[in-house]
Amino acid sequence: MKNSLDKLKKRNLKKYLLILILLILIFGSFALGLNVGNGNISFSNNNYETGLPAKLNYKNVNQLYSVLRANYDGHLSESQVMNGIMHGLANSPGDPYTEYFTKSEASVFNNELNNSFSGIGAELSKNAAGDIQIIAPLSGYPASRAGLKPQDIISSINNVSTNGMSVETAVNDIRGPAGTKVNLGIIRGSQKIDISVVRQTITIPSVSTKILKGNIGYMQIISFANDTSKLAYQAALKFKSDHVKGIILDLRNDPGGLLTAAINVSSLWVNNNSLILQEKRNNTVIDSYYGQGDNILSHIPTVVLINSGTASSAEITTGALHDNHQAYVIGTKSFGKGVVQELFNLNNGGVLKVTIASWYRPNGQDINKKGITPDQTVQLTNSDIKSGNDTQLNAALNYLSSK
Repeated sequence: MKNSLDKLKKRNLKKYLLILILLILIFGSFALGLNVGNGNISFSNNNYETGLPAKLNYKNVNQLYSVLRANYDGHLSESQVMNGIMHGLANSPGDPYTEYFTKSEASVFNNELNNSFSGIGAELSKNAAGDIQIIAPLSGYPASRAGLKPQDIISSINNVSTNGMSVETAVNDIRGPAGTKVNLGIIRGSQKIDISVVRQTITIPSVSTKILKGNIGYMQIISFANDTSKLAYQAALKFKSDHVKGIILDLRNDPGGLLTAAINVSSLWVNNNSLILQEKRNNTVIDSYYGQGDNILSHIPTVVLINSGTASSAEITTGALHDNHQAYVIGTKSFGKGVVQELFNLNNGGVLKVTIASWYRPNGQDINKKGITPDQTVQLTNSDIKSGNDTQLNAALNYLSSK
């Protein structure tokens, strides 16, 4: 009986090892890639020298698994083991933007890209210390109404510590049925705050527009999603037909999104074939992106509003307009996310999001962890927000009135 069990264990162990090897090999073999935050749909055939061995030594992995299987006091499924291995492998670079998503986590991520989700309305990431951090609460939604701010650290979710927690796990834990509450422990500087937020279903267009006093066109982009290019183009046509005297492009608290959307929005201002950004890997240019289309808003005086919640594709657009002399930038320093992620669809329904390069502004600057410093720094305080005094918007209107 004992010999039979030993043989069965060995067969199962070989099966798990084979699955592990196949899944790891999958990482390099998928055709479809989606650059997110700074990306577009493209067929990926990257073959960069990384210094890593062609094959890994699984001896220690096998030993760890054998000890875990024999000694763990609790229920542990095969899927938990495999997901743990894949999460751990994706986390091995220590890069907060390189992550493995299970099938369900990938679905949540995809919905977020398209601004359709149920939760509190906040973009989350990890900071350099590995803390779960708010990049930007979406204006007008539960997180913003509850007082959450960019760079707030979420230390707990419903009294469960987020220490060591992945962003996707935090997102899943924060989400729930509309109308229910989630309790968040927040660290803001030296303050520790408990905030209760009521969840709601959130499906919103990424672009909103209006005409302000003095015939100034106002365009707000809350994220760079699938609908952004179309909605921004429609807004641009209306601005043109209304003969607006100036434009305010509000990218405050915009966490970014798709590179294709950033290029298309930038191209509404940037001249054809003018540089929008460059991607570099190991200080070597691997791709360059240029203005395309009819730049129908070129030479209309424009102000871009940014703050610490302006990240990724929103920073690409800001840099492209500024460096091509199409916009004046007002607000506070942006978030500073200047790396490129690509999505690789896996056979098990999961997704690997991996940092493949850094992007650079047309003026050659790398903004990663540095952000974009505005031409005119204008603070927006809590008292200003409570009183309805948008000092940054007012500064933009004052600037345009002089043009």
